[in-house]
Amino acid sequence: MKTVRPILADYSVNISEFKQNPMLAISVAGGLPLAIINKNEPVFYCIPAEYYEMLVDKLDDLELAQLVKKRKESAEIDISINDL
Repeated sequence: MKTVRPILADYSVNISEFKQNPMLAISVAGGLPLAIINKNEPVFYCIPAEYYEMLVDKLDDLELAQLVKKRKESAEIDISINDL
């Protein structure tokens, strides 16, 4: 049995149909993520630019939070304002 993979979108379209009219498929999804399916498996997800930008921002925030946590746990260094 092939690995079963979930489709992480409310809308999906076969890749052949998507190739014929990608903008129609995107329009039907109404601004929500769209799974592109090939042989009953999702091969990629089409998401609006706003979603992508939000995801990139959230990933950046997570990386910064990890850096803050790491630095918070490190030893303090005394420094004079004049040394700056």
